[in-house]
Amino acid sequence: MTWSIVAHDPASGAFAVAVTTCNFAVGASCPHVRAGVGAVSTQSFTNRYLGPAVLDGLARGLAPAAAIEGALAGDENRHLRQIHAVDRFSRSAAFTGENCVEWAGDRASCGFSVAGNMLAGPAVLHDTVAAFAAHGDRPLPERLALALDAGEAAGGDRRGRQSAAMKIVTSEDFPDLDIRVDDHTAPLEELTRLLAIWRRDRAPFLDRQPSKANPSGQVDMEAVEAAWKASGMDLRFRR
Repeated sequence: MTWSIVAHDPASGAFAVAVTTCNFAVGASCPHVRAGVGAVSTQSFTNRYLGPAVLDGLARGLAPAAAIEGALAGDENRHLRQIHAVDRFSRSAAFTGENCVEWAGDRASCGFSVAGNMLAGPAVLHDTVAAFAAHGDRPLPERLALALDAGEAAGGDRRGRQSAAMKIVTSEDFPDLDIRVDDHTAPLEELTRLLAIWRRDRAPFLDRQPSKANPSGQVDMEAVEAAWKASGMDLRFRR
């Protein structure tokens, strides 16, 4: 009922998940990322406990395949699960249960993995992988969006479309980017629209946010007030 990409960008240290499905609020259950550790998507009759369990395994030094195997060991319904992951060494692995609804499969590669079930056919994953590989010169968020678009053009979820999400983490304990489309007739188009707003309104200020390196962050009150004034808002900080 879903297909997704998990990815690692060694240059920035980013971990990412991009996912779409014909189901409500996929971003609430499938994507899991942890700074310095990895990215996981758990899907197909989703068991949300699997995401943190795999990340815990990766944090202990397990390879993705071993971390997935360990997480699934106690799940009596693992034959219905699909899960894939990438770690800080760009190793990836995937598991597709034997009872996942056709078409179902996965494509694990160096630095990323693509997996899906209830798809129109194998071309969905093939074209998603090809687009992700072809756009290596693009920033990671846009690269992920283009890859999902290619999979959608190849047929996507055979039931239709409803929700999408993208989550990216770099150095902090919270995501740099966390956007969701919970219920929409064209979720990938809406995801791209939200990504453009994030790129305009949030991305330029990430380095000023409170962080591990700068716990208080950086706020220039005069500059903020000037921006408010320029946008027509009569707002000022209390002095």
